[in-house]
Amino acid sequence: MSNLRLDGKVAIVTGAATGIGSAIAQDFASRGASVVVDYVGNAAPANALVAAMTKSGGKATAIEADIGNEGDVAKLVTQTVATYARLDVLVNNAGIEEKHPFLEMPLSVWNAVIAVNLTGPWLCSQAAARQMVKQGGGGRIINISSIHEDVTMPTNAPYCASKGGLRMLMRTIAVELAPHGILVNNVAPGGVWTPIDAQVEQDPTALHALDAEIPLGRMAKPEEIAEMVAFLASDAASYCTGSTFVVDGGMSRQSGSL
Repeated sequence: MSNLRLDGKVAIVTGAATGIGSAIAQDFASRGASVVVDYVGNAAPANALVAAMTKSGGKATAIEADIGNEGDVAKLVTQTVATYARLDVLVNNAGIEEKHPFLEMPLSVWNAVIAVNLTGPWLCSQAAARQMVKQGGGGRIINISSIHEDVTMPTNAPYCASKGGLRMLMRTIAVELAPHGILVNNVAPGGVWTPIDAQVEQDPTALHALDAEIPLGRMAKPEEIAEMVAFLASDAASYCTGSTFVVDGGMSRQSGSL
């Protein structure tokens, strides 16, 4: 469908070098968007992704920015606009987790997870929204959340808290930004085959146990999450804002938590 195209749109995807972010970046480029691949640290995966997207006829560039740093976020948006003249879509994808029993959870882990998973989307959304308001014409902010914005996960309290906070951040700014035509939504995956779940993927027993919790019997492919994100970025989602779109193979329904 033509309204699922993103021709002429400029998008930033944070944490886009691997996993879900990489799938989103590639999907956007295939639909005609110009894509900024945000990364931090090792530039090689981001540069390789940009090279592959460009070779396939897409428009992409890599920009390093620590999304928990206000100066880096400002630079990310400024460089995006300098390169492509505007900003239409922000995907807050970057995320981390580190599991410990609650009684043993170090404050340093809490601070790190909140900085990337909640403060980062706050900073990026604010900077992106300011640019969108300045240029006019509305825009889209899409957060990659998790079913754990509602579903508990023992030993992962900071991650769950960050995703629950992201849900309320999304809902609140969706109301504030609606008069500017800026639509804000969350996409909440369940289990996805990505590097963040490598420990589970490499353990047949743990993988079988996880698959057993999913009515469809398997983890999602990153591309399946990317397709929902592309829908929300497209004209087909012109009346969607302030909501979480769950993409979990029925996992949260089986748990009874949503």
